[in-house]
Amino acid sequence: MKIGILKEIKKGESRVILTPTEVKELVAQGHEVLVQHNAGADAGFEDEAYALAGGKIAATPAEVFEKSEFVTKVKEIEPEEYGYLREGQIVFTCIHPAANREEVDVILEKKVIAFTAEDTHRYGSPNCEAAGKLGAMMGAYHLLSINGGRGQSIFGIGGAPAAKVLVLGAGIVGKGAVDILASLGGQVYLMDINVGILRDSQYQFSKNVTTMISNRSNIQSILGDLDLVVNCVKWPKHRKDHLIYEEDLKLMKKGAVIVDVSADLGGAIESYRPTTHLEPTYKIHDVVHYGVDNIPGAAPHTVSKAYAASIFHHIASIANNGVKEACVRDGFLRRSLCAYKGTLTHVETSVIQQRPFESPEKRLEIEGREDLNFAPSATTTALK
Repeated sequence: MKIGILKEIKKGESRVILTPTEVKELVAQGHEVLVQHNAGADAGFEDEAYALAGGKIAATPAEVFEKSEFVTKVKEIEPEEYGYLREGQIVFTCIHPAANREEVDVILEKKVIAFTAEDTHRYGSPNCEAAGKLGAMMGAYHLLSINGGRGQSIFGIGGAPAAKVLVLGAGIVGKGAVDILASLGGQVYLMDINVGILRDSQYQFSKNVTTMISNRSNIQSILGDLDLVVNCVKWPKHRKDHLIYEEDLKLMKKGAVIVDVSADLGGAIESYRPTTHLEPTYKIHDVVHYGVDNIPGAAPHTVSKAYAASIFHHIASIANNGVKEACVRDGFLRRSLCAYKGTLTHVETSVIQQRPFESPEKRLEIEGREDLNFAPSATTTALK
């Protein structure tokens, strides 16, 4: 199969979907890999390294799209790329379809076979771990007065206590954030709705981490004492309520910081809006908000390595077995099928955007096969 690796064009995004290591593996398996010029340069992977691995360098994105049966990238398909898509072409990237109606319109109109990579992870995405840890670091950075914060360090010093921090959500993202903040000496509250996860966290982390059940009452009881809030809860898109409302910001200290790692408009943090690495913060009621929606892009070399390793087996399986058989063999890949030749196959997008839907199993004509690999639903938003 002819596989294309595209250079990211989203502002502030420097990751690359596959490194020379994965390209070498694909070439060894008999595939042709076309790499856009400088696709990995900003992440520390030069064209020469891809060429040594057996990849072929393409001068433009148009060349990659034109010559590739299967195109891959990290972030959403941008408007500048819409015109390159063609019927039957396989696309593997983080589409985030439920939140991107225009992008879905194009995918359906172009009749491509689109996988949304964020739903493919059996053990959680390394992007999540990176986002949690980097988000914690960004929170510590923006608490400093030189960066707009109240001048509080995460760590304490003799005679002065450490920052008080709330981490919402004890999944991969939240635990990543706690790992950094607790190691720096912060007084960390970790909230989740799962008491079992919180119990395990008490043994995993040092004693400067306190656990609490996540609800509005508990959040409000400590909000006025906090220096930093790191939201790591991926809020279901059909919900209209929030964990922290804009009105709650008046309870917080002037110059306190909220980092919304989950980056959901209308999500757990009502006052969230997306920002970029170039202009990462804004203030509401004197509370600093950090809203960058691609935090892992700040560490492209490390994250590209981890991410490529985590999704490579999906790309190799599609290339080696074809779309249908690859989806039979791995339920996590199957649930990530967003659209198939003009048919929407992503349940959350169907509910949020009120579009017609067919299950991946039905559209691929694999319903009832005994060898279907199982995966749980990727969303709590379900068809009625």
